[in-house]
Amino acid sequence: MSDMSQSNQSGQNGQSNQRDLNSQSKQKGEKITFLPQHGHYRHLRVYQVTEMIYDITYYFAQHYLSKGDRTVDQMVQAARSGKQNIAEGNQAAATSSETEIKLTNVAKASLEELLDDYEDYLRVRKLEQWGSMHPRYEKMRQYAQSDKIKKEYAKTVQRLNDEEIANLCITLIHQAIYMLHKLLQTMQDRFVKEGGIKERMYQSRVEYRSNQSNRSNQSNRSNQSNLNNQNK
Repeated sequence: MSDMSQSNQSGQNGQSNQRDLNSQSKQKGEKITFLPQHGHYRHLRVYQVTEMIYDITYYFAQHYLSKGDRTVDQMVQAARSGKQNIAEGNQAAATSSETEIKLTNVAKASLEELLDDYEDYLRVRKLEQWGSMHPRYEKMRQYAQSDKIKKEYAKTVQRLNDEEIANLCITLIHQAIYMLHKLLQTMQDRFVKEGGIKERMYQSRVEYRSNQSNRSNQSNRSNQSNLNNQNK
């Protein structure tokens, strides 16, 4: 499954599960929840990628940047922001679609800032940024998309030089930004179709009153039927 489809499927599964829960609740006469069900952020492919980006960036900053260089804190904080805002956005999703979208967008902006830092590092040191025509580009791209990298990256970066690490991180950042772009589209589509927490609260209240009214009507019909039978 592609990175894009994994990110979209996670958002769509949350919507589908919520509809199923509400449908089951209606059938059983249980209370209808207006809080959407979300999977844990650690299961998101995009979060896993940003976690790798943070770890690799921390290693890179410690080994290839001077301790007094302000870029050290800047790059590490940008990498951390990319990771943490995905987590916080996912956790906020149950009560605020607006906050979820805002934090996810902050994560994307932080990674774009980090991308600039890596590109600047290569340019000012006259190192090569691997484009699609570079002989190692395709192999690096496939490795960055594989499941193998999650198990190996901590040891892999220790064998790479600064140019190789920077290009690996650039590749991972491009993947994460792409996934976040698709995830934001999914969030916006969901908001347009389902609304925010206030709309869901109102809808749940309307459905609750409707259920109560139906039960009352059924009870009245049953009592009337019993009374008619007694009169006979």
